[in-house]
Amino acid sequence: MSLRENITLALRTVRSNWLRAILTLMIIAFGIMALVGILTAIDVGINSLSDNLSNLGANTFDIEPRGEGVRGHRGGRREKIGEPISYDQALAFKEAYDFPARVSVSLPCSGTATIKRADEKTNPNVGLFGIDENYLESKGFELAAGRNFTYLESIRGGFIAIIGSEIVDELFKGQPEKAVGQYVHAGNIKLKVVGAMQSKGSSMGGNEDRRVLIPLQTGKRYYGSSRTNYNLMIAVNDANQIDIGTDYATAVFRNVRGLEAAQDNDFEITKSDSLIGLIRENTTYFRWAAVGIGLITLIGAAIGLMNIMLVSVTERTREIGISKAIGAKRSNILTQFLTEAVTISLIGGLIGIFLGVLAGNVVAIIASGSFLFPWAWVIIAIVTCTGVGLLSGLYPAMKASRLDPIESLRYE
Repeated sequence: MSLRENITLALRTVRSNWLRAILTLMIIAFGIMALVGILTAIDVGINSLSDNLSNLGANTFDIEPRGEGVRGHRGGRREKIGEPISYDQALAFKEAYDFPARVSVSLPCSGTATIKRADEKTNPNVGLFGIDENYLESKGFELAAGRNFTYLESIRGGFIAIIGSEIVDELFKGQPEKAVGQYVHAGNIKLKVVGAMQSKGSSMGGNEDRRVLIPLQTGKRYYGSSRTNYNLMIAVNDANQIDIGTDYATAVFRNVRGLEAAQDNDFEITKSDSLIGLIRENTTYFRWAAVGIGLITLIGAAIGLMNIMLVSVTERTREIGISKAIGAKRSNILTQFLTEAVTISLIGGLIGIFLGVLAGNVVAIIASGSFLFPWAWVIIAIVTCTGVGLLSGLYPAMKASRLDPIESLRYE
């Protein structure tokens, strides 16, 4: 028989024992769904993070105390944490860094601020940041209305603010032009709105649109302390010079920190591309865990499929005897039962791929990312299902092909 005829016969056998076949292929489907779903979710999450970081551009890097960033663990041990970057150190670096770049200094003041306007107020989950005049451009924010802070406003302070699009939606009915010039309260501080930002969405677990920005000196005055860490972000004018820029930044900041030649850096520099690479490396364990979960389920499915094929051989013993009596060869019987096993496995695999892609892309919906169809994992899943079908069906198919035709015809 041709391959097409074998597949047709396999589908007919599945229909004749539909309940038993469905239970077996659903075990396969859930195994493939776990495999494809988890791997797709990981890829969607990384792609969403890459898109968010790409908004900063490939020309930016951060300076932070050693041990504060994602690289703070080495070989299972926690590195000694460097001293916080003080206000004076941040400004000294900004003044001394005479590379073609923009240096932004910022201060996270509060993540639970409530913003009020007259009788209206937001929920207490607004981020309040003290920033300088370079912050918006370095972070990739754009203004929908109003203006940015000036250099003098950032270092002298002032009761002014730039608000995110969600604050505009809640307090000014989504009209940024009407927000400019109005007053809001952040805690006990009365602020005049001088700018309103365009929507940017969520990034790395934080809502970029739910924030209020105030001058750096104002943030320091109300929220700073001797142990406050100030964030340094550098945006190099030419992305091709980012490596030179980071090397120069290392030298300048060592001088700012007063480190001697023999002392190690007590700070670290993180670039967006290196951060993505680090996250991909760390998700390797999750990928192996997903593969392990899928394989464990598929082993159970393979045992179930082999069982159903052995039962099928027993039930169709007389049919096998008739086929051999009219000229069917051992290879024909072997191919027929292997095709049936692979067909059941692939049907379950296709259902699992469909469910896995949908489940994995739930992350894309949550993270406001784009839909991802994981072609690589789909191909791996199809190959795996084919292998499961061949391995599970090989012994039953060999048993069927070796049946004696005379004994098979006598079988009741």
